[in-house]
Amino acid sequence: MKLRIKNKNPGLFLSAGVLIFFMLSAIFAGYIAPHNPEKANLELRLKEPCHEYPFGTDHLGRCILSRIIFGARVSLSVGLLVVSSSLILGLTIGTLSGYYGGWLDEIVMRVVDAFLAFPSLLLALGIAGLFGAGFMNLVMALIIVDWAGYARLARSSVIAVKEQDYIKAAKGLGTGDLHVILHHVIPNVMSPLIVMATIGMGYVILSAAGLSFLGFGVQPPTPEWGSMLNEGKIYIRSAPYIMIFPGIAIMITVLAFNYLGDELRDLLDPRETKDID
Repeated sequence: MKLRIKNKNPGLFLSAGVLIFFMLSAIFAGYIAPHNPEKANLELRLKEPCHEYPFGTDHLGRCILSRIIFGARVSLSVGLLVVSSSLILGLTIGTLSGYYGGWLDEIVMRVVDAFLAFPSLLLALGIAGLFGAGFMNLVMALIIVDWAGYARLARSSVIAVKEQDYIKAAKGLGTGDLHVILHHVIPNVMSPLIVMATIGMGYVILSAAGLSFLGFGVQPPTPEWGSMLNEGKIYIRSAPYIMIFPGIAIMITVLAFNYLGDELRDLLDPRETKDID
């Protein structure tokens, strides 16, 4: 499949550029953050944005800009761990279910239906409450909630692919199931899963921020965007910038992932032929 990427769609490059900026900020947070994000200085508490503290300080005198920069590391790490793990788990289960069918497919799909029947955020909240607060518990809770969607999409894609002539030809030549799945089935079902994973990154970051806001995610003093919103909510009238800047960071990141996912869906659409300029 040929890809045609035209300059007439700058939004694709803008969203990718925004995400690259956040990722580089997370990687090099220790070098670009102007202050220690966990160091408190009560003499500087609730300081309004100024030259030294562009985003102001919080109720403990900590630099909000530095905490947002380090918070990107936490939020993006949660997103990458959850999405990659959910994708691998869902792809494996969905592929086996769709390829072999029968009783295995029935059991897997009923389990998937059970997970998808619950509101995802409420299910994640219940699991996080059961596991307790913390980074890894947050990741595990979101993986348990997230894998089912990937499994259903992988299963439906495999069912369509396994009826193609090249799959039948490979089986006719005596090729084993494992070789067929790894070399012929999975490479041809990855496009919609990549799109789903890209959009899912934004959803996971938003869900992680929501759980941290409710006290079930990453705990203070570790900087995380959702916990920063929680810490600043009682100062929404006197120092609204404590919540505004982390909220903007969440909004921009989620919008960028959603827009990038939409653009990738168009680029990877097999019904379109696209040339690269």
